[in-house]
Amino acid sequence: MELNTLTALSSVDGRYHSQVHQLDEFFSEFGLHKYRVRIEIEYLLALEQKKLFSLTAPVRRNLKKLIDEFSLADAEAIKSIEKITNHDVKAVEYFIKNKLQEWGAESCVEWVHFGLTSQDINNTAMPLAWKHAMEYDYLPCLLNLKNELSLLAKKWSEIPMLARTHGQPASPTKLGKEIAVFVERLQGQIEQFIGIPFTGKFGGATGNFNAHHVAFPAINWIKFGNEFLNNLGLVRQQHTTQIEHYDQLAAQLDTLKRINTILIDFCRDMWAYVSLEYFFQKTKKGEVGSSAMPHKVNPIDFENAEGNLGVANALLSHLADKLPISRLQRDLTDSTVLRNLGVPVAHTLISFRSIEKGLNKLLLNDSKIYADLDSNWAVVAEAIQTILRREKYPNPYEALKELTRGKQKIDQKTLHQFIDKLAVTAAVKKELKKITPHNYTGMQAPIPN
Repeated sequence: MELNTLTALSSVDGRYHSQVHQLDEFFSEFGLHKYRVRIEIEYLLALEQKKLFSLTAPVRRNLKKLIDEFSLADAEAIKSIEKITNHDVKAVEYFIKNKLQEWGAESCVEWVHFGLTSQDINNTAMPLAWKHAMEYDYLPCLLNLKNELSLLAKKWSEIPMLARTHGQPASPTKLGKEIAVFVERLQGQIEQFIGIPFTGKFGGATGNFNAHHVAFPAINWIKFGNEFLNNLGLVRQQHTTQIEHYDQLAAQLDTLKRINTILIDFCRDMWAYVSLEYFFQKTKKGEVGSSAMPHKVNPIDFENAEGNLGVANALLSHLADKLPISRLQRDLTDSTVLRNLGVPVAHTLISFRSIEKGLNKLLLNDSKIYADLDSNWAVVAEAIQTILRREKYPNPYEALKELTRGKQKIDQKTLHQFIDKLAVTAAVKKELKKITPHNYTGMQAPIPN
């Protein structure tokens, strides 16, 4: 069958492709060739800056245009060459050499890929594509989601809500603060991610600039390599084998996984709040919640997000665990694994969209939230026994435990009758009776942006 969104094996190339097609620019075969061509040309231009040879102004313009306007036809031309070479990076090298010959720059042809091994290109092209994908797509989407959560946290900052520890009623909280928990957690991981450098390897066949140094021993190739990667926005690893060690990339992948884990936690909480009817969900004319039960409005967006986050984390774990390991100076296992680098990013972005969609469907059911508070007066037992401790009342915890633990019905009347029998001052009794499940919510720090 012809490949299209209905026949694609992967859901990110099929069902969900419309949501993540922008990642093609970074992680597809086309994207990989585009970034390889860019690195080869940038390297050629950097060599010219060392006065090793000279390019004419028109050729220089054509090279830069090739970077900026790299097309599907260019990628297909590289693939045609690869059918002969059976080597993808060598095909890129020959593609650029062919272009130079077309432009009358035959004398400069052998400076393409001068002194390099394939991984000097791959381990610079892929980190640069990864960096751009993170900066142009992933981080903006994550920050937008975090900001949406922050706005909801502020919107619901004064809504008291029964907390549930171990699934059981616990000291009341505020709905906004519980959302703010996830805002803070995400912000912490975003800051960690931003602090991890994007690194690349550039140093010849085994990382020592052997060929460069033997040809031009007077040039400081380490300085050259450092500056070359810095100009691309990358940090050059100083001691490598034939490939980069991927430790910084693994750290980034682990951070992405932690962010996803936080969001899985969030999705499960929101699912539970919908189940508790703390939220209703907006319906859309024509939509169906169940093929058998017409009344159903399922929290499918949070479920969809949780599933995609799980798939992403499985791949992120494998990438982070595998990539830093290579036999001796290199084996090829990193190459095939790296071709899947965009897949967990795609599943992650799909989950972001699903969470946002789910959030936009939520309708606060504050009457249910308040009813739950009214039905659980036992949760203020903590407050009463703590004030009694302050007043040096004997065994207050045990007294409240005897009154409340495992009892079916503890209401305001029951607690106030208990308070009336306490051997404390009238002022303390008045203080205790002011406490309700609605106002026993403690204090919260300002909601983070």
